[in-house]
Amino acid sequence: MAAQGYGGRVPDRLECRLVTEGTSSPDGLRIRPLADLDITPIAGIDEKISGRYRPEVWERQIGYYLRRDPEGSVVAELDGEVVGFMLGEVRSGEFGLEEPTGWIEVLGVDPAHRGKAIGRIMAEALLAHFQELGAHSVRTLVDEGAAGLRGFFASLGFEPSTLRPFVKPLPGRQPG
Repeated sequence: MAAQGYGGRVPDRLECRLVTEGTSSPDGLRIRPLADLDITPIAGIDEKISGRYRPEVWERQIGYYLRRDPEGSVVAELDGEVVGFMLGEVRSGEFGLEEPTGWIEVLGVDPAHRGKAIGRIMAEALLAHFQELGAHSVRTLVDEGAAGLRGFFASLGFEPSTLRPFVKPLPGRQPG
């Protein structure tokens, strides 16, 4: 079955960037663009991480990213099984940043497959794609309490930014 959102074909443009000299990736690992058919395995990975099964959330998220830039988000397959995902895009004019900026917004690696450089390899694919689109930098937001995630991004060369998030809870709503 052909993946939807690609005119009946699955693009393979990102695959040529997958293996770089010196990268110790597991045999059988493949990075490819996100597809509609990835909703169920991504919801499964999210359930393993968060303890909640939310396919409706992932259907909405994946639809958004496929409409924005079908090659701007990737999944990692190991021996044909989706074991990780990274969603992002390039935007301009947000938060006073006029230059094109890549954003890594959502990521997950199946806990059973962590420690295999899967996140790093997905990030390398996205960073290369963002650079091709003219991004001047790549940003993300990480919760201060997420030491593992902070360490992951630091290992990729990300540094704290002078931009600081501000939050105001609205009455009757739980913070998210």
